[in-house]
Amino acid sequence: MSDKNTSTLQAGIDSIAGGVQSAVGAVFGNQSDVNAGEAKKDKATLEKEASHATVKLPGVSASSSGAVTKDDPNRQEGAWNQTMGSAKETVGNLVGSEDLKRTGAQQNAEGKGQEAQGQISDYGSGIANRVGGAVGGAVAGITGDREAQLKAQDKHDVGKTQQRGAEHDIVKQNS
Repeated sequence: MSDKNTSTLQAGIDSIAGGVQSAVGAVFGNQSDVNAGEAKKDKATLEKEASHATVKLPGVSASSSGAVTKDDPNRQEGAWNQTMGSAKETVGNLVGSEDLKRTGAQQNAEGKGQEAQGQISDYGSGIANRVGGAVGGAVAGITGDREAQLKAQDKHDVGKTQQRGAEHDIVKQNS
C-alpha cells in the first residue's frame, strides 16, 4: 500500500476487522473494544470513499491519489459529434429540412459510438495499468526495490484514475 492512497481492498479488510473487534467487545462486555471497532469501521468507510474520489473535467480525470489522465481522443470527438449532430437536427426541425435532420441524427449516432469506443479504451487501459502497477509493486516489494515500488504505485494510480473517469461518464450517460 502507498502511504498516500488507501485501496478499496484495504478499506474492506479494515471494515471487517472493525466489525470483528466490535462484535468480540460486545460478547465480552468491553465497551472500549466495541467503540474502537466501530471507529475502525467508520474510518474504513471514509477510506473506501476516498479511494473512489475522482474529479471529472472535460477531457481529463483527476483522482485523490494525485494522478491526472487525459481522456481518449474518441471520447472528446464523440461528444463533439453528438453536440453538432443534435444542433443539426434542431435546425433541421426549425427550418423543415429532412436532409439536415437526417444528417444530424446520423452524426449524433456516430458520435455516441465514438464516445463509447473511447470510454471502453480508457476503461480497459485503466484496468491494465492497475493490474500492472499492482503486480509490479508486489514484485518490487519482494525484491526490496523502493523506487520500482513507487513507479508501480504511480502506474496503478494512473490506471485507477483512467478507470474511474470512464466509469463516471458511463454512469452519467446511463442515468
